[in-house]
Amino acid sequence: MSQDFYDALGVSRDADESEIKKAYREKVKQYHPDVSDEPDAEEKFKTIQKAKDVLTDEDKREAYDRLGHERYEEAEKHGADPGGDGGMGGAGGMGGMGGAGGMGGMGGASGMNDIFEQFFGGGGRSRDPNRPQQGQDLRTRMDIDLEEAHDGATKQLTVTRPESCTECGGSGHPADADVRTCPECDGQGQTTTVQQTPLGRVQQRQTCRRCGGEGQIYSERCDECNGDGTVRREATLTVEVPAGIADGQTLRMEREGAPGENGGPNGDLLIEVSVQSHPDFERDGADLEHRHPISFPQAVFGATIQVPTLDGEVEFEVPEGTQSGERFRLRGKGMPRLRGRGDGDLYVTVQVVTPESLNEEQREALEAFAEAGGEEIEVEQGFFEKIKNSL
Repeated sequence: MSQDFYDALGVSRDADESEIKKAYREKVKQYHPDVSDEPDAEEKFKTIQKAKDVLTDEDKREAYDRLGHERYEEAEKHGADPGGDGGMGGAGGMGGMGGAGGMGGMGGASGMNDIFEQFFGGGGRSRDPNRPQQGQDLRTRMDIDLEEAHDGATKQLTVTRPESCTECGGSGHPADADVRTCPECDGQGQTTTVQQTPLGRVQQRQTCRRCGGEGQIYSERCDECNGDGTVRREATLTVEVPAGIADGQTLRMEREGAPGENGGPNGDLLIEVSVQSHPDFERDGADLEHRHPISFPQAVFGATIQVPTLDGEVEFEVPEGTQSGERFRLRGKGMPRLRGRGDGDLYVTVQVVTPESLNEEQREALEAFAEAGGEEIEVEQGFFEKIKNSL
């Protein structure tokens, strides 16, 4: 099963076009085959390209939201154009199902529901409104710190979500309630309307508004859920955060979403992870950046210093004559990559700190150093600008 387009881009279902395009640009940086070393980068890149194309096209997005991911993909696989005018575009030659130019123009968006039911549901047979249906996916957000993203973590997450009502078992009515056939749909769970179009009469089916598709009406509603079959409750879940997860990535907890209908499975819970900023490190993919102060003598003579990493402090040899702003690489001291493909690196930028005050002995030594130089120091153009940027 291919990935839902909203999940692929890491956006909510009500995201606007600018949010979608911004998310797409970020994903391109992550998965473009020319820059990514992930083994499935090319497939992910194709997915996010298609996701952006569909979700930034008003007609295609409307069809995608209405049909759902699987049916939308199935329609395209059979040559249909779910987002085109009239829904099915050039599908007229498919087994005589079209007429007068195929299925184009048959009722637009509202007629598409019936067209797809006939196309995928078995030659016009009505789909059972009481069939089991999977519940909706739910979204939430979870904050973690950089150490947890580095090491992986087990987190407790409390969410408020709809759950099946225990009082009525999710039916929406007491077990002893009187039941009768819905007079609106005659027990079918669907009502049929006929629309006159330039191509003839088109029948459209929709869920019965009176019985909600059940085909039956009950004399009482459940007091606990007011007939909805669900109630909102707090649930505390244990979430396993993998080492190397990045800010904005989404974790999926299967079957922890909204309850299904008619005995169908629960949806999933999608957790967007927010990695908090760190006082000592900046993250760039799997690499980390760190700025470390050193003294003037350490820069001149070289020194062994202690550099912090997310695994603890390590020793680092500062070479003689180090300049302020120089950048050094500590291999394997960055973030782990997902799925165990090695670790990134830690880049240490050293900054030579000028003392604000000197004692007499220090002053005399520094003056002797200056006098021993005996010549002016040539400063390359832009030196002070570099110093300023490094700070």
